[in-house]
Amino acid sequence: MSKLRELIINNLKGEYCVGLNKDIPAHELHNAVGRAVIAEISDQWAADTAKRNSGRQACYLSCEFLMGRAVFNNLYCAGLLDDVKGILSEQGIDINKFEEIEDAALGNGGLGRLAACFLDSAATLGVPLTGYGIRYRYGLFKQYIHEGCQGEEADDWLRFGDPWSVRRESEAVTVEFGDGAVRAVPYDMPIIGYGLKSIGTLRLWQAESLQNFNFAEFDKQEYLKASEEKINAEAISDVLYPNDNYEKGLRLRVKQQYFFVSATIQTIIKEYKSRYGSDFSHFAEQYAVQLNDTHPVVAIPEIVRILMFKEGLTFGESFEIARKVCSYTNHTVMAEALEKWDAKLYKSVLPIIYEIIMLINEHLIKHLKSLGQTPAQIAEKSIFDGSRIHMARLAIYGGEYINGVAAIHSEILRKDALKEWYEIYPEKFQNKTNGITPRRWLGLCNPELSALITEKIGDGWQTDLDRLVGLKKYVDDPATISRFIEIKAEKKRQLAAFIKEYEGVEIDPTWVFDVQVKRLHEYKRQLLNAFSVMDLYFKIKEKKLPDLAPTVFIFGAKAAPAYRRAKAIIKYINCVAELVNNDPETKDKLKVIFLHNYNVSYAEKIIPAADISEQISTAGTEASGTGNMKFMANGAVTLGTWDGANVEITEKAGWENEYIFGCRVEEIARIRPTYRPKEKIYNTNDRVKRVVNTLVDGTFNDGDRGWFGELYSSLTIGASWHKPDVYFLLADLEGYVDTKLRALYDSKNKQVFAKKCWMNIANSGFFSSDRTIKQYASELWHI
Repeated sequence: MSKLRELIINNLKGEYCVGLNKDIPAHELHNAVGRAVIAEISDQWAADTAKRNSGRQACYLSCEFLMGRAVFNNLYCAGLLDDVKGILSEQGIDINKFEEIEDAALGNGGLGRLAACFLDSAATLGVPLTGYGIRYRYGLFKQYIHEGCQGEEADDWLRFGDPWSVRRESEAVTVEFGDGAVRAVPYDMPIIGYGLKSIGTLRLWQAESLQNFNFAEFDKQEYLKASEEKINAEAISDVLYPNDNYEKGLRLRVKQQYFFVSATIQTIIKEYKSRYGSDFSHFAEQYAVQLNDTHPVVAIPEIVRILMFKEGLTFGESFEIARKVCSYTNHTVMAEALEKWDAKLYKSVLPIIYEIIMLINEHLIKHLKSLGQTPAQIAEKSIFDGSRIHMARLAIYGGEYINGVAAIHSEILRKDALKEWYEIYPEKFQNKTNGITPRRWLGLCNPELSALITEKIGDGWQTDLDRLVGLKKYVDDPATISRFIEIKAEKKRQLAAFIKEYEGVEIDPTWVFDVQVKRLHEYKRQLLNAFSVMDLYFKIKEKKLPDLAPTVFIFGAKAAPAYRRAKAIIKYINCVAELVNNDPETKDKLKVIFLHNYNVSYAEKIIPAADISEQISTAGTEASGTGNMKFMANGAVTLGTWDGANVEITEKAGWENEYIFGCRVEEIARIRPTYRPKEKIYNTNDRVKRVVNTLVDGTFNDGDRGWFGELYSSLTIGASWHKPDVYFLLADLEGYVDTKLRALYDSKNKQVFAKKCWMNIANSGFFSSDRTIKQYASELWHI
């Protein structure tokens, strides 16, 4: 009996008093296998952790880590996937039983998935990097669709436990707020590098009360008060991005951010002192702290707080250390997405941190005056802007570097969004184009394509994705391209079967799969995609699209629970689906499906099956995107704007292999001041008007909620907080549909279209997160 098999069986007997059998529930089998793997790797994990702590290391702070389902990825990277398949198959158990296991949905989109890919790459490369975040008990939320509308319910992913987490009770710390304190208890997850090159760690903090139960209150029959402290403490790590429409939600968000940051910084300093005592002259030599977006920027004043009030350093000494240690990754150019906190609220939650930020701001103003900055120039950089605290400004001044996440994004930061900072601190600004791990997003999710790649160029591409360039020489080999076509067809059959089972909807796998799956936001323009389907619908009804390739338009997205417009767009997409899927004149040419509860595991099935990848954000709004890279690596063409990483994807794969449309950043900047979409486009273009009117002309019914009318107004007259059509849907609609039609007609020639897809695969090597992490390590972290 193999050691792994013995461990699995012993775990089942010890935990559940059962043997290994085909009737065992999935969660019991999962827990047994997970704990067995942890036992197998525990010695190496401990050794790698000790090695990482012995020298300079990076700490990646992020409020999101969208890890997905761990079991398949961990087995794959550890080289145990076939072993476990064999052990289970002996008892008649299909390893796909683990499909029933919940995703660890501790993120909302690209921000969290990027963080997960970075940890994977660092472990595979042996880069000393540890992730720090929050162990949300209920993740984001589970999405369901009822009568075309999004509903939410708690995502209780921990109800059966998590075998991949190890509670470190002895390393718990106390985090103090203005109105009390909580315990922060760490749970460590192993990040297994491919081939067990090394094992990193993701440390997630769970909030718990200092006193779980007040017996005196219970004895007085005040039952809720008896558990009040416990409830309030645990709320901090209950849900990712709690609704912040009201002050209670805002206070909770501030607490969440400080909670995991303070716990992390306390731990780092404690570990440092175990080696250097109270001599902090080496601290900046030992740690690089990467702040993933503005959420963890409170790390800068927190370092100052601990060094000043716990370790006795001066403010100047403490702030200088913080500035050398911390760096900030910017993920947006939109001013409204850069966090700004009400100063009074912030002070009430974190009074000491507030005072330290005041000191940092005084330091900033003094420095700006020494540079000869005018009062107006100082005001636009001040961390305090009237009654608000600007976290991005704190990050830029209080950190060593700031980086964008795609070439065009970094250029916009330098020339526009953060121009005033770049002019005085050009040395702080860098670009680090995002990437994806090829292990999960090619090797694991597409074994059929991976086998073909290995056959053609040999092994090793899993850790050196640049080797995919060797596939170029096969682009004119009909046999190779035909095999790729069959692999794509097989992935489409697999997805169609899963959708039928999971959604109860049948789709034809021989049709073109046009896919847009990502977080729902107006700037990502899912509404533009839905409008394009309506334009095609009208054209088919008018007999204007002969021989159009039958196409399934696949949508998947979650809207923030309080984001009314985003929810309205989901309802509209489902109304479009109801119309086109049932009209006798269009149902054999068009089909629309909105997939519910889109997550990482769903993406692993969707992405390998896609023919066309929809990346249609308004130019200048998407910092990078990583979904576009996953689709590229799996052989889909990009239908997109000149935005984010689409730019670099097109430059790498070639214009002839992508479908680019729409206004560019410069054009939008030029037309924005005088952009009047109703007068200049809606009233003069019958094609656009007909599509937009479906929001209000009775074509669809939003259940008398007023949602569609509000969407219509947002496009034609604007709202109190924005101008009409702020994301330029009307400006781009015609060009978008025409480009989409070109892609659909091109797809009818399977060999020619497949060559475009093949060239995307062959040129996707640059977009490995291994490359990105190497750049962070050498150019930002100096590891």
